[in-house]
Amino acid sequence: MLKKFLCIAAAALSAFMSGCTTKTNKVDIKDISDGLTIYSFQAGKADAELIYGDDWAVLIDCGEKGFGKHIVAYMEEKGIKKLDYLIITHFDKDHVGGAAKVLKSCEVGAVLQSNSPKESEEYDNYLEELKNKNMTPQTVRDELTFTLGDAKFTVDPPAQEVYEKEPSNNSSLITEVTLGEVNMLFAGDAENDRLAEFTANNDKVYRFVKVPYHGHWQKQLKPFAEDIKAEIAVITSSEEEPEDKETTALFEKLGAEVFLTRTDSVIVKCDGKNIAACYNS
Repeated sequence: MLKKFLCIAAAALSAFMSGCTTKTNKVDIKDISDGLTIYSFQAGKADAELIYGDDWAVLIDCGEKGFGKHIVAYMEEKGIKKLDYLIITHFDKDHVGGAAKVLKSCEVGAVLQSNSPKESEEYDNYLEELKNKNMTPQTVRDELTFTLGDAKFTVDPPAQEVYEKEPSNNSSLITEVTLGEVNMLFAGDAENDRLAEFTANNDKVYRFVKVPYHGHWQKQLKPFAEDIKAEIAVITSSEEEPEDKETTALFEKLGAEVFLTRTDSVIVKCDGKNIAACYNS
């Protein structure tokens, strides 16, 4: 009996040390080889998520100014030579900041952007690099879908042209990725108005979610989380600006494993049936 206990304890310790999730779907991330990878960068209180398969890649947001070089370095390490799409969910500095560097350093097929410009040096640098590349971004005002490999992307735009409260965050593009049986969701910095409109029109379960607005608590987060029923939740936060404890507790209470980029970058793999996550280290 003691021997059995020690074996179970050793296995649990091994799983904890590796950072890999096993609770939600009884599969180790090492056993998922095909499909797609989501890499959520440790970018401070900023968003940068790279989603890629064998021969395609999509980047959602670029972190703050100066972070683009880290995105480019990771792409070079993984042999990713092109971004099929760059999606800028909205124009806060911690989402568009690294975009100029990414555009300058990488081949980019198309740029999708929010409908709510927000003046800043980072935004100006982004526009300047688009001009240098002779690229015209597409402002998403109607639902947009595209397919890369076996993955289907759906970009959901804000319902309003301008929001009275938090107009930048509430203008966030929300991106859905579907591979086989698995839906995944990237919610930008959506705040109460945007979350309410998304929840009102949603009829899907999302096994993965990039939690909106860096894990800050807001009243619409509870109905949103209850609606999507995520198994894996990634929160982009920093030691200086951590996520709210209420947010972490909510997703954990609903059965999700919560990963914090203030701890480390987060790797998620999905093969269309299974999905699993672990910290990078």
